[in-house]
Amino acid sequence: MSEHTDDFTRAKLPAKTIAVEYYAGFVPFIVAMLFPLFVFISVIFFTSKMANRSEFIAILASGVSLGRILRPYVIGGLLLGVILYFANYYVLPRANEKRTKFEAKYIKSPLQDVVTKSIYMRVDSFSYCGIRYYDTAAKTGSNFFLDRVVDNRVVYNLRADNINWDTARKMWKLNSVIERTIGELKEDVRYHQELYRNFNFKPLDLQRDEYVKSRLTTPELTRMIALEKLRGSESVKELQMEKAHRMSTPVAVVILTLIGAILACRKIRGGSGVHLAMGIIICAVFILTDRFSTIFSVKGNLNPYVAAWVPNVVFAFVTIWLYKKAPK
Repeated sequence: MSEHTDDFTRAKLPAKTIAVEYYAGFVPFIVAMLFPLFVFISVIFFTSKMANRSEFIAILASGVSLGRILRPYVIGGLLLGVILYFANYYVLPRANEKRTKFEAKYIKSPLQDVVTKSIYMRVDSFSYCGIRYYDTAAKTGSNFFLDRVVDNRVVYNLRADNINWDTARKMWKLNSVIERTIGELKEDVRYHQELYRNFNFKPLDLQRDEYVKSRLTTPELTRMIALEKLRGSESVKELQMEKAHRMSTPVAVVILTLIGAILACRKIRGGSGVHLAMGIIICAVFILTDRFSTIFSVKGNLNPYVAAWVPNVVFAFVTIWLYKKAPK
């Protein structure tokens, strides 16, 4: 709240509008982001309380195995993981849509540049296009070109001084157009003052929206990844990373639940404070591992799906090691 107080004051928004239009979307977003850590700390907290009262010593002494003790934790972790899974896929994108619309309207700087430079994309299996400058507000661009390539040879070239979105026709209007159809031995050149074309991209596709990946449900995100792959977009890895995280985070809930239970079920001097300190250290290492793998994927050559699952795989081995070392 303190971070955005100046923004709220500048926009002169009433408290009800802030609560309904912003925090109704922000609270689910922040809860989903920290959900695995919430579960981890809560498991350590109440399990440590049981261990300090020697309850686990009595349970193990009665002949119950550690595996049987951990069974309710597994079931609870799976239940919470499934809830987070469906929230990530369908519920959270709708909350993010509400939050990001508010941020774009009231919080982001109004002086932000709306001109996008050097847009290049693949239109279809054989065609490639580019726009030198594109104004997202006016939906107009300059220095547009389209090349069609067959067998590594350019067979068609189109160049236009300007490209504008015609809201009435729902088509792109090209001005001062030169068309070249290139054959084996001759070239056909045509000039058009105006030309309307129906390309497979719309003004929204040319607007570089940093929030788009968080607004889409997973089926919508999957379709967008396929489309951006066809276009050769640079944002494909970020979209793939978002989808991979939606699948890997619920599994992290189960893994962290088991780690918390195994760590906290041992009675040690220092009680809950030591257990919580160990839990915070593990949380920090988990977050660092996740951030490093994400950066290596987005900025490097690491596969996004591999990067998203690296923390889970690493901490799965940690879970196995802790289980083997735990008192039985």
